[in-house]
Parts: sequence; structure tokens; C-alpha cells
Amino acid sequence: MTSKYDRYSKEELIKIIEERDRKPRLGLVWERDEIDHDRSLNQDFVALGLLPEFSRGDGPWHNLLIEGDNFAALRYLRMTHGGRVKCIYIDPPYNTGNKDFIYNDRFVDKDDAWKHSKWLEYLYRRLLLARDLLAEDGVLLVSINDENRAKLELLLDQALPGMRKGSFVWRCRTGGNDTGGSFLSDNHEHVLVYGGATFRFSGDEKSYSMYRFRDGDRLFRLSDLTSPKDLNERPNTYYPIHEPKTDIWYPCNPERVWAYASRERLKPGQKTRGDTMEDLIEKNLIWFPTNQRVETYPTMDALLAAIDAGDVPRSGTTLLLRRDLPELESWVGKKIGFGRPAYKRYKETLKNENQPISSWLTPKSEADTVTEDGNMPIVGTTEEGSKLIKDIMGSKAFSYPKPLSLVKNLIAQAVGANDLVMDFFAGSGTTAQAVLELNREDEGERRFIMVSATEATADDPDKNICRDVCAERIRRVMAGYGGREGTGGDFAYLRVQRMPQEDVLTEIDHSQVWTALQLIHRQEFSPPPPWRGRGGYLDGIGRC
Repeated sequence: MTSKYDRYSKEELIKIIEERDRKPRLGLVWERDEIDHDRSLNQDFVALGLLPEFSRGDGPWHNLLIEGDNFAALRYLRMTHGGRVKCIYIDPPYNTGNKDFIYNDRFVDKDDAWKHSKWLEYLYRRLLLARDLLAEDGVLLVSINDENRAKLELLLDQALPGMRKGSFVWRCRTGGNDTGGSFLSDNHEHVLVYGGATFRFSGDEKSYSMYRFRDGDRLFRLSDLTSPKDLNERPNTYYPIHEPKTDIWYPCNPERVWAYASRERLKPGQKTRGDTMEDLIEKNLIWFPTNQRVETYPTMDALLAAIDAGDVPRSGTTLLLRRDLPELESWVGKKIGFGRPAYKRYKETLKNENQPISSWLTPKSEADTVTEDGNMPIVGTTEEGSKLIKDIMGSKAFSYPKPLSLVKNLIAQAVGANDLVMDFFAGSGTTAQAVLELNREDEGERRFIMVSATEATADDPDKNICRDVCAERIRRVMAGYGGREGTGGDFAYLRVQRMPQEDVLTEIDHSQVWTALQLIHRQEFSPPPPWRGRGGYLDGIGRC
């Protein structure tokens, strides 16, 4: 087989490929080669060391809290938990320029010329690792503000191609200020949803209040019989419906014709993909109104007079009989019903007991607007998150935490009672609390892995958000706070340790090997037994 490239030399082909590589492709582009190299991206060996003094309980532990750079932690977890995480929820830095994320041990501020590229590179590397942690039916949920939503969505499309499911919108604050002088209040944020091919939210239980009609012992509701096409678009489905039992005829809406074909209008040999209207009537699937007005116009003059007076059947404001409509004379002498027939949908034919959840998350301040059969989760604002932190910790220990109700609703929809949840921007530990509270409510056995940095910098080397905020919050939630009953539970506190590949054999600790083996092969993690040297562990478990 010949090709148009056969006549080119090797050097010419290389030149063509290099030129093609230089051309921008569809998608997101950032200055990856111009920015400082992210020093957290290296080939060091990563190990985890157990810190019992910061853990809760003596083991075995079902939950993990990991202190350290999340890139290193994700590399490690890809080894131990690849393909096992049902839900990853993250609230990454928003790149506001207000020192909201650290790059190479320094906060990135608004004056950094490369702040957008650093932010994109920083997230991209971590998202690639996160993708490998997700189960086949797993999901990644990412919070982001409106300003950076578009860039992040393109980045996620690049890191997790073909996995986009949609997004949620939620009101992050009540009121709001005019942004950019446009008199447009920026008081909402987004949660982007990327999942595996078989992922689906659990949905909300359907309300059966609409199934108020009874056919013997069978319940049914009424459904529209029309389609959004008019007489000119679908002339073959513009026809009258006849009820054989009462001999009443029902005119078609010229602006919304019937959704089903009629046998009378089929051409010789023509077949339909589904039932005709006559089939549905014979199967008792069409509901005809009772106690309705029925009129008979004995002459054409009487019919035209009624049309001119507007005294004919209607659908909303649309007259169903007009002077300009075809076959008008066929209505003379017939019993004409003023009601509208409908399709009977029986309750037992429901394919799913649940309905999809809405992409609009209703603020608590508007909870009274949600109807009984609504499918909109109700969530609080960031003010709720800040108040909760103060209630638990006694002070404002963390800025802009997400409301517990938001994270809890999302996780409840995304996972089952025995699934694994992860957050590698754990911050104040809201995700962990959401998991613990869900377990208390339904006696579930969900587990969590939280990864939190210390956020220490050269200016504040002793800062440790993971130990002093995240771990402490989780500990207090488990034990109880402010007179509230604790959720119970445990967690192992682990710290990331990096070491050069060539030094692994001399630097790695036996307990770190034990930790890795436990996490790879078991759902719970036990502390290592005492080590007696080359002979192995004192209780005979394993040998080196």
C-alpha cells in the first residue's frame, strides 16, 4: 500500500513531525517549559512512616491520614490502592493570587508572572495519578470557583479524557458583591464530575404522588401524548383520536401533533418502530377524560360560528379547530370532546426506583421551595463550614472550609456503605467528617484516606495543618464535641518520607515495608509487631 509520505526522506519526515508537534492542539496549553520545575516531581522512592502518637486507636485502623506532599503520597497510593477508590473529592487551591497554594515551598501570589501555568502544571500532575486510583465505577469530584472553572474543566478533559459526567452548581454565599462592575453577583461555585464508564449517582427516591389514578389495583399517572412538532413538520401525525367506547372524537393540536402514528395514515407496506395510537387504545394505555364537555356541531355554519367565537376545544391558549386547518368538514355531526387524552404510565413499569439528582444544589435558605417530588439536594454555604470549624476547634482554625452538607450530600450520592473515599487536599478534614457522619447515620463501613500538607514555608517552618487542624478535627468528631455525641472510629497517622532510589536498601525501615504490604493486601492496617533482626518478626509473621 502506497502512502503520500513514501517520497519523503527520513530527515524530511522528522521535520514534518517536529513542525506538527510545535502547532497548538485543541485543548488547554500552558507554559510547561518556562516555569520553574516542580521539585515535588522526582523519582525518589516514597515510603510511609506510622506515627502512633498522632493516630487514634491502637489498630487495626480502617482510615488513613497522611501528612506530606500530595504528589508523593499519590505516587505511593497508586502502588497500594490503584483501582480501589470509589470516590475522590478534592477542593484544590483556586489560583486566586491570594497565596492559596504553595509551589516549591513558596506561596504563589498575584504578582507571579507564571501563576496560571504553575497552577495548571501543579494540578495536572496530581490528577494523572488520581485517575489511576479510581475504581472502574469510581468518580472524581472537584470543587472550583466560577473564574477558574473553564480552565480546570479543560485540564480535567486532558487528564481524564472521555470521563466527564457533568457538574453541580451551588450557592457558596448568601447575597454577594458586584464583580467587575457588571452588577453580576459571583456567589456560586461548581463541582466538576469525572467518572468511570459504569459510574452513576444513586439518585433520589422517586415520589409516587403523581401516581394518583387507579385501574383496578394498578396505579398510574398521566403522561403527555404529544411531541414538540407542528402540523407542517409532521403532517402524518396530525389526525383525530377516536374513543370507541363513547364514540367521542378528540382534535389534534396543530402546534404539538401526536407522538404516535395512526394506522389510518400509514402507507401500504409501511411499518412503525413502535405501537400505533390504535394499538395503545386497544391495550388500554390511553386515558380519556370523564365529566368533560362534549359538543356536536350539526352544520358547517354552526362549527364555523363556534370557531369564530372561540368556543371550541383548546390546549392552553391554542384553538384546536380553526378555519385554516385541513379536513375541517369532517368534524360536522361528530361528538367532540373538550378534554385531552393522555398516556397511562403504570407504576410497575418503572425501570428505576430512583430519579437522577439535579445539577443545581439548593441552598438551605431556599429549602422551602423544593417540592415533595423534587430531586435537588439541599446544602449550606461556606459560612456553615466556617461556623462548624469554630464549633469543633474553638477558633477559626482554617479559612474557607466547604460546608459539611455539600460534601456529605455528594459522598452519599457517589458511594455505597462499604466504599473507600479519598481527599488529597484534605485541608481541615471536612471530607473525613462527612464519611464518619454518614457511617453513623446508616451504620455503614465507609473508609477514608485523607492527604494533607503541613503548608510550612520558609517564613513559617513550624506550621502543620495536617497535624494541628485536620487530625485534631477528626479526633474531636470521633470523640464528640460541644455536647454532641461522637461518631466513633479510628485513623492511622502516617508521614511521607522520600529517599533516593540508590539509598532505599539502607534507609528504608522494616516497619515501612510492613506498612506497604499491609496497605496493598488488606483493607485495615495493623501496627508492625516487634522486629528481632534477620530472624523476622517476634510473632513469626514474615521474614526478610
